[in-house]
Amino acid sequence: MSFKTIALAATTALSFALPAFAQSAITVEDPYARVAGKMAKAGAAFMVIENSGDEDDRLISAASDVAKRTELHTHKENAEGHMQMLHVKEGFVIPAGGTHALARGGDHVMFMGLTQGLDHGDIVNVTLIFEKAGEVALEIPVDLERKADHGAMKHGDHAGHGN
Repeated sequence: MSFKTIALAATTALSFALPAFAQSAITVEDPYARVAGKMAKAGAAFMVIENSGDEDDRLISAASDVAKRTELHTHKENAEGHMQMLHVKEGFVIPAGGTHALARGGDHVMFMGLTQGLDHGDIVNVTLIFEKAGEVALEIPVDLERKADHGAMKHGDHAGHGN
């Protein structure tokens, strides 16, 4: 192939790829991750997800190499009045023109069966998977000094989460 043919092919491929990048309506603000302590077997990531698009999107899953399982979780009160973390299989709606907060005491990304320690200042690679926006790769800092987010609840029963 000549240089001109290669350049034309690259330009054509790029012209198809750019609209896909330009149309990504999902952005992530203020991400951070935490663990409960040095011997923790679980951790979590928090952030604010913004959808600047005209259609709702849905965060349907997450993946990370720091844990055996990475799931979307939330807190709900059980019949005894204790808070429990639950897997949210259907994911979280990110409203068109709006935001959805993943915050302590609420919705979050859960790392279960940590495969490595998470120390303050470490970086956790996380991929968020959306119905429409596809995959969004993040480098999330571990922040073990951050105080609880405004409105975060006191934690009760963390059965099965190693905290």
